Order: sequence, then C-alpha cells, then structure tokens
Amino acid sequence: MQLGRVRGAVVATIKDPGMVGMKLLVVQPLDEERNDVGECVIAADAVYQAGVGDLIYFVASREAAEAMAPRFVPVDHAIVGIVDDVDVRL
Repeated sequence: MQLGRVRGAVVATIKDPGMVGMKLLVVQPLDEERNDVGECVIAADAVYQAGVGDLIYFVASREAAEAMAPRFVPVDHAIVGIVDDVDVRL
C-alpha cells in the first residue's frame, strides 16, 4: 500500500463493461512525510467515497484488480482507504 493525495478526476464515456459507474481519480503518490513522490497515477475508487484533496492509500497491480467489485476489472491502481491521520515515529 502507498499513501497518496487525490488531485483530480478522469471522465471516460467509453470503458470496459465491468467499470461502468466506477470513479477514476488522479492520485499523487506521497512519502511518509506527505511529500510528492514520482508522477501521478490514475486509480479506481474502490471505497466509492474518495474525492479531490483526500489523503488516501492505494494498491497497485493484481491487488488493485482484486480490490474492485466486480473483481479483476482492468485497473492498475485502486484506492482502498481514506486516511484520517498519519503518525510516523522515527
């Protein structure tokens, strides 16, 4: 799992039938100090509640396809939680 911040949304009028009604969001990956890491990715919203500005955690690859309902839709990233707080102790 990786932390991220939702930066925007993607609208696709034509997509796989298993993805009808699924929100696609632009996510900026973050490190444990909430600094941007790398480039934004497109993630399907498996929690159906994430929105722009939310701190989230997401998964990639097979785990992303498993997180969706129905399972194994063609996604590379999926938002699986909305984060309330991060407490890092070094």
